[in-house]
Amino acid sequence: MIRFQLITLVLCAAGLAGLRAEQQPDSVEVQNARNKMMKSRGYQVHYTQKFNLDSLPRYQPQQKVSGLIRLWGSNYFTDSPLAGWWEKEFQKYQPDVKFDFHLNTSEHAISGLVFGKSDIGPMGRQIMWDELMSFQREFSYLPLGIVAVTGSYDVSGWNPAIGVYVHKDNPLSRLTLQQLDGIYGCERTGIWRDLEWDESYARGPEENIRTWGQLGLTGEWANQPIHALGYNLQYHFPQEITSRAFGGVTSKWNEQLREYSNKLLPDGKFVLAGELMLKDLARDPYAIAYAAGGGAWETPQIKAVALAAKEGGPYYEMNLQNVRDRTYPMYADVFFFINRAPGRTVEPRIKEFVRYILSREGQEQVQRDGKYLPLTAEVVREQLKKLE
Repeated sequence: MIRFQLITLVLCAAGLAGLRAEQQPDSVEVQNARNKMMKSRGYQVHYTQKFNLDSLPRYQPQQKVSGLIRLWGSNYFTDSPLAGWWEKEFQKYQPDVKFDFHLNTSEHAISGLVFGKSDIGPMGRQIMWDELMSFQREFSYLPLGIVAVTGSYDVSGWNPAIGVYVHKDNPLSRLTLQQLDGIYGCERTGIWRDLEWDESYARGPEENIRTWGQLGLTGEWANQPIHALGYNLQYHFPQEITSRAFGGVTSKWNEQLREYSNKLLPDGKFVLAGELMLKDLARDPYAIAYAAGGGAWETPQIKAVALAAKEGGPYYEMNLQNVRDRTYPMYADVFFFINRAPGRTVEPRIKEFVRYILSREGQEQVQRDGKYLPLTAEVVREQLKKLE
């Protein structure tokens, strides 16, 4: 009798697992659907506004170079025509340089450098702690990160800025990054800054913000709990919040955070996590959400709040101009990582190509593509210094 019951239980469990498998697409299907969506966007020009790039330096070759430049990393440069345009335009100045683009995912950017497969690692996100550790253990120093472009304003996939949203009925109109830490973070004993555990960023539970009254709202709002919505913590968008608002990298978040992931619906429609959380926000007056590219999904039921990098402001709205000039504090960086030992110069062919990317001619191709945003002159100057 016991054996019969065990067999029955096993068969029932197998049946339920089969049912779940039929009802929910597997992870590969979800990723394939996502890739299909991103490739469909890659050749669309989303921004036709032309920024004045006259203050950016023109590309003037410092030397004639030749050879192969290998790039492993973010797929978004070849999901669009941008990488091809860069290649063609750079070869007008340096015809003896050839390119090998192996651009499938930012996950390859650092590993390609570690194993000597690439010369440049394009990465469309913040570098992860494990990647830093992997590189440091191999070379005993850290990779050189050059900001190549600014992320988009609201084009999903092309590193859109992070917007912070509340319900339309919520009186709140602005927040500081410190307040975002209070809402989404929790007490901690320190935080990772690169590979250093920095205890100066410790804070206690008294800095947690869990009710709307703690943000200055009164009346019926004062004692209402804040329902914090955000991305699944395995995604990379949370690191934009931790690095900008928390001060570094941590895995400690609001204990009641509701996490969202991308979904492939039974009808074959692919839905991004940001869209899902903003739909829930529209139905919950006491919720708050942060979402990348959320400007594309704004509805009359939700509104974005202005953000300030420090207490007292200034506060900036999330819009195309403020993201491009980086006054809105939750813009995104897009990096080119290079393996350069301390005290050594960047290899000439790599240095010339990166100088071209940072030039007016290189950033004009970014503007022509209409998804990433061209760098400001100040950022270009900062990045060029890193090459010396």
